[in-house]
Amino acid sequence: MMKFLFSLLFLIPCCFMFNYWLMVNFLFVFSFLFMMMFSFNYLYLNMSYLFGNDLLSYIFILLSFWICALMLLASEKIYKMDSYYYLFNLMVLLLLMSLVLVFSSLNLFIFYLFFEVSLIPTLILIMGWGYQPERIEAGVYLLFYTLLVSLPMMIAIFYCYKKLGTMMLMFMNCQFNLMIYLCMNMVFFIKMPMFFVHLWLPKAHVEAPISGSMILAGVMLKLGGYGLFRLMSLFILSGLMINYFFIVISLVGGFFVSLICVYQSDMKSLVAYSSVAHMGLVLAGIMTLNIWGFWGALVMMLAHGLCSSGLFCLVNMVYERTYSRSLYMNKGLLNIMPNLSFWWFMLCSCNMAAPPSLNLLGEIILLTSLVSYSSLSMIFLMIMSFFSAVYSLYLFSFSQHGIYYSGVYSVFQGVYREYLLLLLHWLPLNLMIIKSELWVLWI
Repeated sequence: MMKFLFSLLFLIPCCFMFNYWLMVNFLFVFSFLFMMMFSFNYLYLNMSYLFGNDLLSYIFILLSFWICALMLLASEKIYKMDSYYYLFNLMVLLLLMSLVLVFSSLNLFIFYLFFEVSLIPTLILIMGWGYQPERIEAGVYLLFYTLLVSLPMMIAIFYCYKKLGTMMLMFMNCQFNLMIYLCMNMVFFIKMPMFFVHLWLPKAHVEAPISGSMILAGVMLKLGGYGLFRLMSLFILSGLMINYFFIVISLVGGFFVSLICVYQSDMKSLVAYSSVAHMGLVLAGIMTLNIWGFWGALVMMLAHGLCSSGLFCLVNMVYERTYSRSLYMNKGLLNIMPNLSFWWFMLCSCNMAAPPSLNLLGEIILLTSLVSYSSLSMIFLMIMSFFSAVYSLYLFSFSQHGIYYSGVYSVFQGVYREYLLLLLHWLPLNLMIIKSELWVLWI
């Protein structure tokens, strides 16, 4: 694992070369190199120092590589306008390195350290390359929501070290009380985000540049789920007492957020709120503490990372042409951008969990898990499934149909780079279901 991490350092000089495709190609090459290190079981491989990876961390590291490569592919505008392009490259690379270190960490403190470090490049991306002046406020929201609960987590980690004498994740086998449960896991609930503590996410998404939105939706939200996967074995007894509160909050919150999605006029805001609804379902699946919940949560996180990131790319493509994200301004796009309308349809249908996307598999497994936990959850699951179709269809039909606003007099079709970007989101999302047993072998 250390060899791979050191090889990432050699990409830093490439950040300062004024060659757009070189950096993109390097990241894709690293993605394919990492695919060759595939772990086919739940055992830890490539262990060195405090790092190693099993199937769970392998999937998330691969997702990080893929999304970071696609971030650069989506951000050609920064390169063309020469908007501090070198610094942008460096931020993406530092973010990628911190995410790889988070997901491959075997030590709880190292995990916590890089969990917090990954916040800094994201903050710089939002505050440095965002569009409106409100990006400062969005950055502060993002920072302080996370930092508010970071100190209790650090204290809980030191308490665990005092009690167990180790911080290596595979040697932690003690059961902790409710206070440690809340101190340790609140940071993951905020990162996912759970309803009631989700307000930073739509704000950060709307103000972030396309690269910031992609990494937030694609990987940063998954840090919360990954942390819960790793640490929930320490809180099984506490979890049996309190988890049903979080399941209720997630399901009821998912219903309310779905309603909020339906009256959004900002396309980016709609996709951001749909992320909250999907991750609420994931959180509820993890909180059931059964094996189906864990499997479904992993599949759903992987599917959501690709689907949501692809939808943000589409919204950005419209924004770059019409300079508006409003659904009232962007109507009738089918008339002038029919090729992109095809991709709108494909990704909106994936977002509502149509076959053969991974979203469908994730939702089926999560529904099984939650209904087996409590049959009462069926009510909210039906409503959430229905509304996910409603807001996806609303986004597609309102943006693609209707009379086009004549004030925007010049719009051009997509370019090859954009079609490649959308294809590289859609293809893994729909092909991985063919070999879906790989995503459930890790437990």
